[in-house]
Amino acid sequence: MLDLTPRQLQILALARKSGNVGVDALSAHFEVTPQTIRKDLNELCDARHLTRIHGGAMLSSGVENVAYESRRSLASSEKQLIGRRAAALIPNNTSLFINIGTTTEEVARALVRHEGLLVVTNNIHVAAILSPVPKIEVIVVGGAVRKTDGGIVGEAAVDTIRQFKLDHAVMGVSAIDEHGALLDYDYREVRAAQAIIENSRNVILVADAIKFARSAPVRIGHLSDVNVFVTDQPPPEAVAELCRSKGVKLEIAGPTEAGQGEEAA
Repeated sequence: MLDLTPRQLQILALARKSGNVGVDALSAHFEVTPQTIRKDLNELCDARHLTRIHGGAMLSSGVENVAYESRRSLASSEKQLIGRRAAALIPNNTSLFINIGTTTEEVARALVRHEGLLVVTNNIHVAAILSPVPKIEVIVVGGAVRKTDGGIVGEAAVDTIRQFKLDHAVMGVSAIDEHGALLDYDYREVRAAQAIIENSRNVILVADAIKFARSAPVRIGHLSDVNVFVTDQPPPEAVAELCRSKGVKLEIAGPTEAGQGEEAA
């Protein structure tokens, strides 16, 4: 077990507060060289306290998710790109589920100019975004509201979801492993997500590239359960191969793609 230095302990505390840390910001904060910070981050990652990402590191996930406000700040611009790309796949005059997650909330923000939508959600933030829109009808499922993030979970939520059979589902997850497993933290949330998948004709998975570096303990399902996967970077080759072999349409959302997608072979 690594015996952490005082600076490494402070780095870990910063990561726990914000969800991720950057080399340049840490270098300025501690007044040391970027090389020194990279060494600290490498040691923290080797000890599985953090996970390396481009330009820094993020808190290693295990059995508990990063706090909601920190999740909102993680890859925020990438989530906005994903949100716009996913919203472009949803036509007017259709019905859809939107589940819990900061990425699905960005999809909701990108849907505000749509018309004739029926949206069923277990995310009170999604409801708050879409309910003022005149030509979008919003149904919020029943159940207990998690104070940590506004997610609605429990048997009542699952029962409400099962009353519908909708055209689309916009699904967020906490992690995707190299075998294509879709993972989350709260088994109650997972049951609602599974019900959404089962009662949707077209499942759109939205997840940024950080999800490939994370882990979570509860299995929602498999990548083969979705029809379209919208992300911000080409996924690891094992995941890309799964998309090709399972017929999952892969859409890479980026500032230069102008909405171009990659059709899985």
